[in-house]
Amino acid sequence: MNVNQVWAVYWSATGNTKTLVCAAAKRLAEELQCPVKELDFTLPAAREKSLEFSAEDMVVIGTPTYAGKLPNKILPYVQESIKGEHTPAMAIVTFGNRSYDNSLAELCTTLNQNGFHTISAGAFACRHAFTDRLAFGHPDKSDLGQAEELAAKTAEKLSKAEKLPELVAVPGDAAAPYYVPKGTDGQPAKFLKAKPKVDMEKCTGCGICAKVCPMGSINPLDISDVPGICIKCQACIRSCPEHARYFDDLAFLSHVAMLEQNFTEPKENQVFI
Repeated sequence: MNVNQVWAVYWSATGNTKTLVCAAAKRLAEELQCPVKELDFTLPAAREKSLEFSAEDMVVIGTPTYAGKLPNKILPYVQESIKGEHTPAMAIVTFGNRSYDNSLAELCTTLNQNGFHTISAGAFACRHAFTDRLAFGHPDKSDLGQAEELAAKTAEKLSKAEKLPELVAVPGDAAAPYYVPKGTDGQPAKFLKAKPKVDMEKCTGCGICAKVCPMGSINPLDISDVPGICIKCQACIRSCPEHARYFDDLAFLSHVAMLEQNFTEPKENQVFI
């Protein structure tokens, strides 16, 4: 098959998904001897336009796992605005060392329904957005090596094919419901309305938190005001240079504690081709 352009396409609130997608896309481009470009749809402004790809493109697309599936506020954009035309694709999901559950199946199914032809896929355990105690330091050199190896095998699969190769098979159920977060008591932890607070003694008013919010939910004129939806991505918290943002919602903190009690054992990455 002839590929003229490799695209790294991602939604990555805290940067881990971006790192893996870009590493895989770069290796693919090297193997296929063609250029590579990035398309980041993390911020609201980037989701104001559709993304369309041709049969001569190769797309590496990734998102994190939220509650066992794709982030529910981002999924509609992926479903409605990212389109291919018999476009070969590699699907990547990241997960915070608990489980990727059905996120990879959902991403592959969505891509295939949107005109892509997903020929390889991977799920990578990365530092959890909520806590450094789960998969801290990941993705590391080994993770990037696995992503690059998957890319090299994908390029080989494409190069040997006269037409689009078979679709990759991945575990999971794209139609399954979202995972229900639990607290330390084993009961559902209800923190949907929780929003990040600000320690005004630490805050310098730099406004970085408002700029990086993937939902555009933080008031840039008063960063203590969060009038929009919070999806708990932690972009504002991870990006604050003064460590001034935090959550104090008890249900949310109980869920984080439950994760730290039960899911610190390192999980293996899984790749499919």
